[in-house]
This record gives sequence, structure tokens and C-alpha cells, in this order.
Amino acid sequence: MTRDKKISELGEFGLISRIAAGVFAPDNVITGIGDDAAVTVTDQGMQLLTSTDMLLEDVHFRRRWHDPYRLGRKSLAVNISDIAAMGAIPRWALLSLAMPSDLPLNFLDDFTRGFLSMAGEHGVTLIGGDTCSSRSGLVISVTVMGEQLPALILRRSGARPGDDVWVTGTLGDAAMGLKLLEDGCVPSPLTGEGQGGGDYLVSRQLDPTPRSAAGLALAGAGLVTAMIDISDGILADFGHIAEMSGVGATLRLNDLPVSVPFRTAVRAFPQFPHHLVLSGGEDYELCFTAAPIHREKITELLKKCSLAGMPVGIVTSSPEVQVLDADGASFLPKKQGFNHFAP
Repeated sequence: MTRDKKISELGEFGLISRIAAGVFAPDNVITGIGDDAAVTVTDQGMQLLTSTDMLLEDVHFRRRWHDPYRLGRKSLAVNISDIAAMGAIPRWALLSLAMPSDLPLNFLDDFTRGFLSMAGEHGVTLIGGDTCSSRSGLVISVTVMGEQLPALILRRSGARPGDDVWVTGTLGDAAMGLKLLEDGCVPSPLTGEGQGGGDYLVSRQLDPTPRSAAGLALAGAGLVTAMIDISDGILADFGHIAEMSGVGATLRLNDLPVSVPFRTAVRAFPQFPHHLVLSGGEDYELCFTAAPIHREKITELLKKCSLAGMPVGIVTSSPEVQVLDADGASFLPKKQGFNHFAP
């Protein structure tokens, strides 16, 4: 049966053909998968944006938790989120896989379906990549290219003292979902083992939603001064805006938005886990800055994108990014954000 086959039985070119079979090439792809290089066409006056991410087994995901379909979706989503954070239009993707030779073929098929489903939702075409064998787990590398008019591209370097600091959606959901999986408090998507609820929180960890529509709308409206996506936690990620813009900020702890499922889950904690909201990461929401006079316009714009957003702080001229609690006292989280090379 095909469902029982391993990757090693297919061969490299059979593997590439299997992935390519589900790809549709639009008019802006002149040459896609199958040649030495892809050939694409950008719209007139546009600039090209490129973002790359890697996902490593047992660092970014665990196969015993992460079903292949949602792993395929997430692999592309995290890159689309980077393009969205610059207010650009995602167009093309490159996918490279290093796979154990005993990886089941059905895993690849489900992964590819997930990847292409995310691509279809955001108008992205898979145009190439690479495959090789791995002796140390599954490695996924994705590059996404997008385009935008030069005047509309949003960077990290434009925040100004007095600007509001905004976030979309809610924070801490993905980190809470990961903790629930690690603690065995929710069923594993693959084994069904575990106890309790938390499906929404786990879904936010395993299948994030890049905020492409909101990123494009904010860029087009010309209201935003700087923007980034929240992959390592708002404290660390806004720190990148602060560094690039030469500013600081005061974040209001009690204004950071959390979901109802998150609040339900924290009842099991002896103390409210603020560190998951500030530093948990992987929510892939947008964090941006804008002048206070634009609050109403931004709120309405985000509503049209079926997304909530709210100011959670203010940009300051001081280089420090600090968090204040409801009493105005400085709050120090357990950690600043995810760091790949932390001991």
C-alpha cells in the first residue's frame, strides 16, 4: 500500500514530482518547479521582499505532537507572517526538506497538503526548493518572496516618541498551548493521550494564522510608523523596533490582550503567567506603532479585516522598554523572549 511506503523507496526525483503534482502556477510564474531556477515576474514598480525560516525537529516542533498537515501549514505561515509584518503581498515560496530515510510517505503527502493549503489561502505559489536525507530528524527550510510598492513597505525603524504601541489579536495563546502539550494536559493530536480541554490554545501553537490582510491594510492606509510580527514574544520583538528606531517604550501589563481560553487555562496556575503573554511567542500577531490621533481609524480598519487590535503602550525617547503593572510599578518578567542560543 502507498500509505505504508517510506521516503527512501521514492527517490529524490520521485519525491520532487510528488510535491510538485499539487502546485498550480499563475501568470506571474514563468518557470516553476523542474528547472535549474524559477522565473517570476514582479508587478511594475514593486520591490521584492524575501524572508527565510527554518523549523527543526525537537527544537521547533515534535512529530509526536505536530500532525504533518498542520506542520506543513505552520512551515509556510511563519514566513508569510514576516511578509505581512512589512505590509507586503506574499507571492512565491521555496521549500527545502532534509528528511530521515524512514519517514513515512503519507507524512510527506499530508505535510504537502497542509503547505499548499496555506499557500492557497494567501495566494502563494510554490516555485522550487531542495530535498536531501537527514540523519538527525526532519529539517524544514522555507523562503517566501513578496512584493510591495516602495512607499508602502513598513520597517522596524520608523517608530517615534509619543506613538501608541499596538498589538492585534491576543497574546500568550501559542505559548500556553505548548505548555499544555508539554504537561500532558491536552490530548496529543497524534496519540489522543492527555486530559482536559485547550483545543483552541493548541491550535494556536500548531496552526498559526499570519495576519496578511491586516498587514496590507495597515500599509495601504499609511497610518503605521513601524511594524513587526510577534514570533519571540512582544517584549523581545518590540525590542527590535526600539533598537532600529532608536526609541524605547512603556508597555501596560494589564492592557495586553488575552483570550477567554487563556484565562480559563490560567486557573490551574498559582499565579497569573504574565511571562507567557510577554515572552512566550509564536502567536504571529502584529505589533506596530502609530500616532494616537489614528486610534479610531486603525480600530475600524482592523475590524474590516475581522481582527481586533488595541494600544498597549506608548513609545518613549528613553532607550529602555519597560513594563508597568496596574499600580504603575515596574514589572520584571521571568525571561525577555525566545533565544535560540541561550544556555
